[in-house]
Amino acid sequence: MAPAELAVELFWSPVRGELREQRLTLPAGSTLRDALVASAWFEPARIDALTAGIWGRTAALDTPLREQDRVEVYRPLTVDPKEARRQRFEAAGSRIVTRHRPLGRKA
Repeated sequence: MAPAELAVELFWSPVRGELREQRLTLPAGSTLRDALVASAWFEPARIDALTAGIWGRTAALDTPLREQDRVEVYRPLTVDPKEARRQRFEAAGSRIVTRHRPLGRKA
């Protein structure tokens, strides 16, 4: 027999350096959209414009939730990831070494 309710956690970072967390108890069969509405953090008219996901993977707002899901709301990117890497390189003043390509060897 399926439980009548499910517990999920909702995470949202409205600005850099701030993380909000909320535990929600929702009726069984609830969707990602239902969790966002239940949080009362977002205006219902603007929920369709949000990018959200479950456990780090973007998902449609009509995705059904399961017990203990981690629901996340993502901010839009403010800078292209490639540009952010270039900026970190300029700030560090040295080559950024990754584990994929050690210095001195060409792949």
